Amino acid sequence: MSALKYDKIALFVFSIFRENRDKKRRWCFIREESVLKELTELWGVAGYEKEVRRYLERSAAPFADEILTDAVGNLIVRKKGTGGPQSKKIMYAAHMDEIGFMVKTIEDDGRLRVCNMGWNWTAAAYNSRVRFKNGTIGVVGCMGPLEEAANKTGKLYIDIGATSKQDALRYVNLGDPCCYSCDYMELANNRICAKSLDNRIGCYQLLEALKENDGTCPNDIYYVFCVQEELGCRGSKTAAARIRPDIGVAVDITPAHDYPCDLEGSNAVDAGIGIKICDPSVVCDEDVVEAMFACCEQNGIRYQREVIDQGGTDASSINQSGFGVRTGGIVVVTRYAHGPSSVASKLDIEAGIDLINAFSRYTFQFM
Repeated sequence: MSALKYDKIALFVFSIFRENRDKKRRWCFIREESVLKELTELWGVAGYEKEVRRYLERSAAPFADEILTDAVGNLIVRKKGTGGPQSKKIMYAAHMDEIGFMVKTIEDDGRLRVCNMGWNWTAAAYNSRVRFKNGTIGVVGCMGPLEEAANKTGKLYIDIGATSKQDALRYVNLGDPCCYSCDYMELANNRICAKSLDNRIGCYQLLEALKENDGTCPNDIYYVFCVQEELGCRGSKTAAARIRPDIGVAVDITPAHDYPCDLEGSNAVDAGIGIKICDPSVVCDEDVVEAMFACCEQNGIRYQREVIDQGGTDASSINQSGFGVRTGGIVVVTRYAHGPSSVASKLDIEAGIDLINAFSRYTFQFM
């Protein structure tokens, strides 16, 4: 075959590949979008994750070698590997909890004064709907001009329609938590909007990765669905103490910087799955980070490097557990985090599952 004819064939094949790739970007394949939708719409304020855990336990059980719930409420799912001299024990951690509020005072006129359960944007909460575990709906108001609240949750209140304290007590009580009440919505260009993308995205990614783990990975994999990350990365600390992993990976979201906001950095929606390098709470292990880069390069997974100067993930607690654990992070860039309507890319979410699968199969050279 002449070189000219070969070049023409190669160009034709490449054009078909490029066309299919572009179509995929326009019409993103997502493994089980109904599962992601259901997860985001579940009620699961930090410290009250039972509903989310039951859903995940029911979904994960058919694919697990071992499954248990520990004393603080973490769901730990183990999938055994084939073993060998270079086999590692890998712990993936995705937190089940979402931000919310808790009733701290009920005023005589029926308004509910609240405190944070996790960190909330006061401006994002204002005029938003919230839902209590029993289904009671309320609207968030503010004591005076919102500008004067200065992001102090104590200036907010929730209006459930009650006309007095006694009336309010028919529906809620002191200490009742609530979360945002928002539907899962499709946006343009394969993007989605929902409450609790932080971190039901991570829960969805771990669940789908578990389903695709056929037991032929060289490494033992622990898919851990953690509690109370939003209150200080509490669940991952006890889970890591139990598992004693060789490698710990936080699977979470990270703030976007590619739109007008109060943060600065390089994170961009649709730029690929984020590989955490550093945040204020952890400096990720060099070998773990390099292994993630290699997994992406070898498997054609689009990725971006992630560095942030505010915030953190469960990687911090895992890193400092026991005598120390090599740690990394797999993160989906998300806009409007810690509010009722976060936005993320289906392409980035799916790329995260691909990276989890590739990393689980990776042969590590370090001891």
